[in-house]
Amino acid sequence: MAKAGKILVTGATGFTGQALCRALSNSGWMVHGLTQSGRQSMEACTLHQADLTDSHSLTRVLEAIRPDQVVHLAAKAFVGSSDNTAFYTTNVIGTCNLLDASRSVGIKRAIVVSSANVYGVPKDNSAITEEVWPAPVNHYAASKLAMEHLARTYTSSFPVVITRPFNYTGPGQDISFLVPKLVKHFLDRAPSIELGNLDVFRDFTSIEDVVSAYVSLIASDVDSTTLNICSGTAVSLGELIACLERLSGHRIDVKSVEKFSRQNEIPVLLGSNEKIKSLLSWDITKSIEDILADMLAKGR
Repeated sequence: MAKAGKILVTGATGFTGQALCRALSNSGWMVHGLTQSGRQSMEACTLHQADLTDSHSLTRVLEAIRPDQVVHLAAKAFVGSSDNTAFYTTNVIGTCNLLDASRSVGIKRAIVVSSANVYGVPKDNSAITEEVWPAPVNHYAASKLAMEHLARTYTSSFPVVITRPFNYTGPGQDISFLVPKLVKHFLDRAPSIELGNLDVFRDFTSIEDVVSAYVSLIASDVDSTTLNICSGTAVSLGELIACLERLSGHRIDVKSVEKFSRQNEIPVLLGSNEKIKSLLSWDITKSIEDILADMLAKGR
């Protein structure tokens, strides 16, 4: 098991980054966060400002910190974005810049966060294992797969663990994401909601369980590999709405609107978590009902 030391978390001020920095700090790590925003301070970590596309600023920051490990969360992540160039500039070139800087200071391991979107449209509805051949269907997913391939070229210098998280959510996630948008409408007792394609199934994990997976991985001796992070259960959009109606006691009229439908929508995205459970002492603790109840109780 790795001893707690210095760790750098990119995307530290984001939804996942803030939760991970708090958990690592509570576990005894000296946490440094990288951000491109103007935010100057965060209780759980020391923040540093640098642009992933600026290799010189990244190298200066890493030389000053000299972390033992790097967790790379930062990404251009909104699938519906029309700025396709930014996906590749940030997710591919930015990641290579970070790994180059990490190699120059002699880090012990990098954990690079990819996405389950790299799998594309599954051939059937069975749980996707890490051995399934990726087939991305949008620029976000394609940039993440390119990032994975290039990240693996660094494994001769240090271990690189690639994670492929499936959908996850929890209190505090931005309402541009599906589940917080749903929860907000139920909290507001809205009479109706406009959504895109209703016939989709997703594998949802709580933010707490995702962070727990990262903390366990960071403390482990797991070498270069690829790991899904998921619940192993897929629920439909209709099931999410029915669960929220049951928990809140509020009924809502759902309208399917074309402008919210994505081209090349993946109908079912269900992951297998057997590999990560076999390598780490980790498992799911919260069901989708638990997650939704938390979000309603905490005002999203």
